[in-house]
This record gives sequence, C-alpha cells and structure tokens, in this order.
Amino acid sequence: MLEFPEVQTLATQLAAGIKGKQVAAVFPPSKAHKFCWYEGDPADYDDKIRGSAVQSAEGFGIFAAIRFDNGYELCFNDGVNVRLLAETQIPKDYQLVILLEGGAALVFTVTMYGGILLHDGACGNEYYQKSRAALSPLSEKFPVYFLKTLTQSKENLSVKAFLATEQRFPGIGNGVLQDILFAARLHPKRKLSTLDEGEKERLALCVVDVLREMTDRGGRDTEKDLYGMPGGYITKMSKYGLPCGCPACGGPIVKEAYLGGSVYYCPRCQSLGDPDKEKK
Repeated sequence: MLEFPEVQTLATQLAAGIKGKQVAAVFPPSKAHKFCWYEGDPADYDDKIRGSAVQSAEGFGIFAAIRFDNGYELCFNDGVNVRLLAETQIPKDYQLVILLEGGAALVFTVTMYGGILLHDGACGNEYYQKSRAALSPLSEKFPVYFLKTLTQSKENLSVKAFLATEQRFPGIGNGVLQDILFAARLHPKRKLSTLDEGEKERLALCVVDVLREMTDRGGRDTEKDLYGMPGGYITKMSKYGLPCGCPACGGPIVKEAYLGGSVYYCPRCQSLGDPDKEKK
C-alpha cells in the first residue's frame, strides 16, 4: 500500500520519466473494480487530458499526483499500482491507462482498494483535502506539530492508533509505523498515557528519521516502484523481517492482528509500559 516513502518515490520517478511528454490517449477501465474510486467518469478522462503535456509530479500525504499543462491533475493513492511500461506491455486488465507520445504507457491497477482522481483543482475528496493540507513529516516544523498533536490527543489511544488512524498524519500508515515504533522502542499497543516526555520526543524524532531513510532509499522492500522494482529500504518489522528475528536482541518477532491490520514487534525491545499508569 502506498505510504509516504512510496508516494515520494513515485513522484520523483514520474517527474524524471514522463515530464514534458504529451498524452496520446486515455483508456478507461478494461475491468471493473468495485473498490476503485474515480473523480467523475473515467470514460471522460480522454477528452479532458488528451493532447496535454505532463507538467510536473509531486507527492503529498497518501497521494502521488501528475499535473498536466491544461490545468488538470491526476492523483492516486492507497492500493493503486502504477507502472511505466511500453505500449506493447499493457496488460489485459487495468483500471486506467494513459498512453504517452513515443509509445510509453502509464498503467494503473488496483489490488485491494484505491482512488484515481482526475480533477481541475476542485477535488472534493476528503482524503485528498487532508493530504493537501498536511505538514510533511520531513518539514523542520513537523516535530513540534507532532508533539502538539500528541498532547491534544486522548490519552487512552495506543501509539498505533495515534499514528495511523483519523488521518492525523497522512502518509503514515500501518506499514511504515512498524519500523518507526521499533526504532522508538515502543510496543504498538502502548498507551499515550504511559509515555514520559523523553519517550514522546524520541517517537517524534524516530518518525522523521525513519521516514527520511525510507524515502532516501526509494521506499520499502515490501512495495514496488514505477518500474516494478522493490524499494531499497530493508524493513525490520515486516513479513520479510519476521523469520530473521529482532535485529537488536536476536529474539523472535511477534506478529498479531491489531486495529484492523497486522503488527510486528519485539516483545523484549519494545516496551508495553507500566499497566498501572494506563488511564482507562
């Protein structure tokens, strides 16, 4: 699933790979996907951007976006996979294809769910608006904002719920938070009420440091980029790290379901805190 590092990686690759190229045609879905959402009718996308040129690409929150020189912007998020392929490599099933001059094609497919939104600047999607307004985790202002948000949040929230729910920090989801919490030595179920000031500050710094490293390395090894290659960041707390054990103590990594997704953690290294301090 696309999270902050992958969004930034895709934006960089799109800018380098297709900037200035003209849209030759847009093909609507060849196969319907009931959990793929569009802004408007994708059958109309060809009329809206055919003949326009790619002006830029950027990433923000949970969205990567391609801007065209006629004022339209195409954004995608979550479980949308985009690949830059030759026209002859276009698969049979897809949710959108943008054919570019010279025979290259952007192919969009959806696994579980995701959104593909073409708009002229007036996009009413709630998640788009929150991502547009969000402060980047790599901004120098982010640690202060993070700690302020933590202070204003309910103390009975777990650190996972705080990081990955209610779009407090668009782009930080169940994927990236695993290594963030490992770096901060915090159990995913740890309650905010049990964190001391040092742990809060460490968590804020780990969010920035881990996301920067993930981004600098082209995303996580659990995800693929514009060319179908896995990211260069080797995840520690993930399905790939599970059989290897904890890189800090060598003990077993635990995988369990929690808050709608799997969490990975080291029970030795990631403190659950003092239960007596938890506020119910």
